[in-house]
Amino acid sequence: MAKKRKKPVPMDPAEFRSEALAQALEKQDMAAIALALRNGKTIVPLISPGVRDNPLDSGEVWTFRDQKTGDVALLLFSDATNKPENLPPTVAAYGPDWLKTFLEQYRDTITTVFLDIAGPHPMQAPPEELLRALEA
Repeated sequence: MAKKRKKPVPMDPAEFRSEALAQALEKQDMAAIALALRNGKTIVPLISPGVRDNPLDSGEVWTFRDQKTGDVALLLFSDATNKPENLPPTVAAYGPDWLKTFLEQYRDTITTVFLDIAGPHPMQAPPEELLRALEA
């Protein structure tokens, strides 16, 4: 007899939202954005999710590479609902330690970071500026 599949557990929308980051982006206030990134979570699109039973596997982060220039952009969101539909459907909510480590590891590859690229209040910053904000 076949096993019955469990229905997926619906995700809490608040889990994939940073109110502080959303408000800081609305004001375009770099100090508030830095504070939100240092103390909250950031929503990141994933190519593939991590293995559920392995806490060390956080998934593979999706980045954008411009085919003309080769520049690589990291896209971060204040809310999963701000992620454009044409990006991979899976997202993760990562904290400031993850973001700092990721930017340090790929500082020679990532040329820019977009925050809420599709709105409602997009912003762009160089990775070095975000690293300084995370270290402050």
